[in-house]
Amino acid sequence: QVQLVESGGGLVQAGGSLRLSCTASGRTWRTNAMGWFRQAPGKEREFVAGISWSGGGGYYADSVRGRFTISRDNAKNTLVLEMNSLKPEDTAIYYCASTLGVMSTSQRHYDYWGQGTQVAVSS
Repeated sequence: QVQLVESGGGLVQAGGSLRLSCTASGRTWRTNAMGWFRQAPGKEREFVAGISWSGGGGYYADSVRGRFTISRDNAKNTLVLEMNSLKPEDTAIYYCASTLGVMSTSQRHYDYWGQGTQVAVSS
């Protein structure tokens, strides 16, 4: 099993930046693909960014491409989402997730989830 804990959320003005972290415990972490999802009030949970177990380049939703960067440090069991040029529409609870399969944009393919961290962007 894998346990995930997010941190780094907060309140920021439009145009600002935040760095979210996800710390994992468990034996399968280093071979799991990882993803970030978010859910805003009144909206469905949506894919934000994903990365394979081996790292490298990430895959991004169109809404965040060019502004967000996903990375992982397997030695530290840490997944990171660097968010720049934040917009009010980025306001949501952000969730870290892990899948035993390949990276996917669909939340139903993920096996482990964190509790979420709140990001609020003021206009």
